[in-house]
Amino acid sequence: MTKSKVFIQPLDRVAIALILLLSLLIGLVIWQGDAVKPSVRKFTWQDQQIGAEDVSFTLTFSRPMDIKSVEDNLKTDPPLAGKISWAGRRMVYTLLTPAPYGTNYKVLLQGAKDQFAAKEKTNRTLQPFTGNFRTRDRVILYIGADPENLGQLVLYNLTQEQKKVLTPKDLTVMDFEPFPNGEKILFSARTTKSQDLLSAQLYTVTTGVSDQSDHQADASGKVDLVLDNKEYQNLKFDLSPDGQAIVVQRGNKSNPGDFGLWFMPTTTEKPGEKPIPKRLKSQPGGDFMITPDSKAVAVAQGEGAAILSLEGDASKPLDFLPQFGLVQAFSKDGSQAAMVKFNTDFTRDLFLVTNQGVKKPLLKTTGSILSCQFDTASPTLYCLLTQLVSKEQYIEQPYLVAIDLKTGQQKPLLVLPVAQRNVQMSLSPDGLGLLFDQVTPQTNPAPSPSTNTLKTDDGEAIATSSLWLMPLLPITDTTTTEIKPEKLPLVGFAPHWLP
Repeated sequence: MTKSKVFIQPLDRVAIALILLLSLLIGLVIWQGDAVKPSVRKFTWQDQQIGAEDVSFTLTFSRPMDIKSVEDNLKTDPPLAGKISWAGRRMVYTLLTPAPYGTNYKVLLQGAKDQFAAKEKTNRTLQPFTGNFRTRDRVILYIGADPENLGQLVLYNLTQEQKKVLTPKDLTVMDFEPFPNGEKILFSARTTKSQDLLSAQLYTVTTGVSDQSDHQADASGKVDLVLDNKEYQNLKFDLSPDGQAIVVQRGNKSNPGDFGLWFMPTTTEKPGEKPIPKRLKSQPGGDFMITPDSKAVAVAQGEGAAILSLEGDASKPLDFLPQFGLVQAFSKDGSQAAMVKFNTDFTRDLFLVTNQGVKKPLLKTTGSILSCQFDTASPTLYCLLTQLVSKEQYIEQPYLVAIDLKTGQQKPLLVLPVAQRNVQMSLSPDGLGLLFDQVTPQTNPAPSPSTNTLKTDDGEAIATSSLWLMPLLPITDTTTTEIKPEKLPLVGFAPHWLP
């Protein structure tokens, strides 16, 4: 019997060679140990544009890391103070204060080791990592007071030094509030042909600014009518912090004594369908402000402040604070409010009221408390106040002050000219700058009724107005250098930072 021969095909030779090569490689890996370097698999802010509401980023690693070596070697350029927490292979870096706007940042990490490097006596370090992100540009809004942009809403990019007019010349803007993403502005305006301050209608206009680097915003200057004035006068309005609702104080044209608050959503379920305003069944009130959770409105009623639901029965207040006549500001998380108490001797007290029931007096003034804003970067409240300098003529002098909410310490920032009560201020989202205006009233005879005249909230005619920017330092800063405001090359009033 003859023996059969085994023939090895070429494909078999290749397969055998590959098996031998893989076996050799596996053996080398087992002999050397795991030599693969750990790496950063994901950085949540990579190539993103962030704002003040973005408070933390995450690094996800390919394997468990030695925590101390990561924390010792992690750097941001420019530096950003923060605290670190861990969940397995995920590291979360939470900023202590918002990142300054108009800045490019890098996150650098090299020299960090994995969790088992010390036990295995290896020098297995992380692949060097560099991440990039940037903050939004520093952008402001104001109402133009120069002949070229009289009464128009103007956007100015401080970072790029670019100016953009948003509204048409046939509308005179009276008040405005940006939506939280900064892509649209809600504003009230009358036609340039009308001097009636009670003829305002509500509109929205696009800014052309996107809050995200991977999202293209609509072109700027697209105006849409939101609420007309056919049957009701639109007196004041407030936009909810989430941008989903508007509360408007309206008066019935055919019955002047009939006025109250109306609620209106900004969107509808059906595309193309217009939202319908709905009257809140509550007692008439004065100044009002939507709460930070966007579910209620704080309104001055009688001798106190009532909190009314926007979702349920507004006739039954959720809360009533009889000792306070006005809410000036809420903190972003809603845990604190700055509230005004009107005294019988015509003085005013400013209180810090918390959701834990604390009522802490902050200051007393013989003048007015015009506005306040909580700083998101520190426990500081910035206020625009006036003090009475002449009781006989009732002349007030405005001034800016910063109040440390922990210690109650007051830090005067700036004293403004006497009798210039029509001042408005706005605190930047990153807490590093304060905008304010200085309005020059008209002293010459009143123009003809056909002339478009700008007016303050008090009805005073405006001749011109300048805008100022004051850099801010922490209230605890011991620097003795006096910080002076910078006059911007812009003519306008009612300045407001874009979020």
